[in-house]
Amino acid sequence: MSVLIVIPARYASSRYPGKPLVELTGATGEKKTLIQRSWEAATQVGGVDRVVVATDDARIRDACQAFGAEVVMTSESCRNGTERCAEAAATLGGDYDIVVNLQGDAPLTPAWFIEDLVTGLRANDWAELATPVLRCEGAMLKSLLEDRQNGRVGGTTAVFGAGNRGLYFSKEVIPFTSESYADEAPTPVFHHVGVYAYRPDTLAAYAGWPVGPLETLEGLEQLRFLENGRAVLCTEVEARGRQFWELNNPSDVARIESMMQQMQLP
Repeated sequence: MSVLIVIPARYASSRYPGKPLVELTGATGEKKTLIQRSWEAATQVGGVDRVVVATDDARIRDACQAFGAEVVMTSESCRNGTERCAEAAATLGGDYDIVVNLQGDAPLTPAWFIEDLVTGLRANDWAELATPVLRCEGAMLKSLLEDRQNGRVGGTTAVFGAGNRGLYFSKEVIPFTSESYADEAPTPVFHHVGVYAYRPDTLAAYAGWPVGPLETLEGLEQLRFLENGRAVLCTEVEARGRQFWELNNPSDVARIESMMQQMQLP
């Protein structure tokens, strides 16, 4: 089964304009843009046939072409990364069995997250798309809760039922738990990792659906699938000692750079 990875990137982020071109300093002191580091992460995934960046901005296109990435230009009317992936996949054509959306703000995404995601979608015929979830340890849960208490969104959480079928995703920290957890203790809260693997027909249908009230309230594109009754597989992945964080706010730059240095990522 052939696999295409699309990295959607837009300049006009409401929370962090110009985010894809923000430079991150690695352990060796080398500066690379967020979009380059995300592209390099995608190229490390096994079993992938093609990796492209999808954007509507000439500045991002030029930066990507300078470091050797293939770029697909998409329209400014795309409302989120999934719509941009759908347009890019349609433009490229090709007989891809799975299209992966690796959002460009997660350069620390380990290759095995995506590999496990693709494996999970292949093994579960009922699922129309799959997305990875990572069980929070106490320290991460504390960080997510502190971000919300200070009016920031530090990440998205997911809840799922039998067979790991997705029930809901939220920028709030769910499910609620009144317990306290040691920094390395497992918790019942799962961090949603911003990666998706779609079956092509489901991805193609997505842009034709209206934006529903839950997607509007939460600002989470994956809720459109749930609001239209589509089956989402939440694939639990293992951190294997690897730190993971998404770049959502300017304050996350220093946090991600610190993680990169601890992991000796160049």
